[in-house]
Amino acid sequence: MDLRLKYEPTAANASLFAAEIAQSVFEVDRIDLDYRPGSLIDVDRIIEGLRSEGVTPDQIGETLFCFGCYVGEVFVRHAGGVWRATEETSMRDAAGGPFVVELPVGGVARYVNPLDKVFKRLENGPEDDLPYFYRVFTMPVRPSETG
Repeated sequence: MDLRLKYEPTAANASLFAAEIAQSVFEVDRIDLDYRPGSLIDVDRIIEGLRSEGVTPDQIGETLFCFGCYVGEVFVRHAGGVWRATEETSMRDAAGGPFVVELPVGGVARYVNPLDKVFKRLENGPEDDLPYFYRVFTMPVRPSETG
């Protein structure tokens, strides 16, 4: 899929994409995406609405990319995440997007891929629920899981 994006798709610009979609959603639907984890319910509903209309990822790739940045920015602002270029992480062979979010987990790098998750949400439906995605990756890790 060839995306025509407003900014260069770098980790440094992820927050710009997130702000753009938050502003667009407010202008179109009057929904205030405020970057709190609870706002992922609204993002999930919006994407499900698009899915029920039969919209495909190829038709709205840029929009989904921006929603992925928004989801990632929620991790950054509320879970201590940091945007990282995918190529610089262990996700380089697994993630389809140019950047992922690194989460602090007991001294071990743990990555989430909000861009791919949003595309999957449109394709697969509720089984790729965004609020659940956030909850799973922000749950405390038991010591046996870190080493």
